[in-house]
Amino acid sequence: MRDPYEVLGVPRSASKEQIKAAYRELARKYHPDNYADSPLAENATRKMQEINEAYDAIISGNESASGYAEPGYNGSYSFDSYQQVRAFMQQGQLDEAERVLEGMPAGSRDAQWYYLKGQVNYQRGWTDQAYTYFAAAYKMNPGNAEYRHAYENLSQSRSGGYRTSGVHNTSRGSSGCDLCCGLLCADSCCECMGGDLIPCC
Repeated sequence: MRDPYEVLGVPRSASKEQIKAAYRELARKYHPDNYADSPLAENATRKMQEINEAYDAIISGNESASGYAEPGYNGSYSFDSYQQVRAFMQQGQLDEAERVLEGMPAGSRDAQWYYLKGQVNYQRGWTDQAYTYFAAAYKMNPGNAEYRHAYENLSQSRSGGYRTSGVHNTSRGSSGCDLCCGLLCADSCCECMGGDLIPCC
């Protein structure tokens, strides 16, 4: 898709009122009903579809996910689009963050997409899904410290089920249960050898 701002003929700094006014003017001009009996009907339909898509992309704030690439585009989605996802996550608006991510075509999803998708799942408490996305991001770009940390941290704290909290667990030591189990096992071994590590057991 072309730059949606270019399609509507407005600058990127245009206000919502200016964008809506430009859309209404173009819609009046290219609406297919105006070309019902004209050989230009098919062209008008295509043009109207382009205008609708451009308007929807700008108003939803998702113009980067529409397939338009700004100058300097390097094959992945723009910085602004990913910043929008991060902002939604910081505000706890996970559904909105996921909506932006899911609006991106599957063939164009890069390492940052997988990392952010993993973060959305992680904040929901879905560690299995989060782990899968973090692993994909890390595999695609192992040199990125952010992706590596997320992958390694979840690898060490992962229990194989859903977590009940979205708060990151940064502890890397043994839990109380691990220590108790270890002591009981050691006590059993000692008793088999004629000793007794824990007299009360």
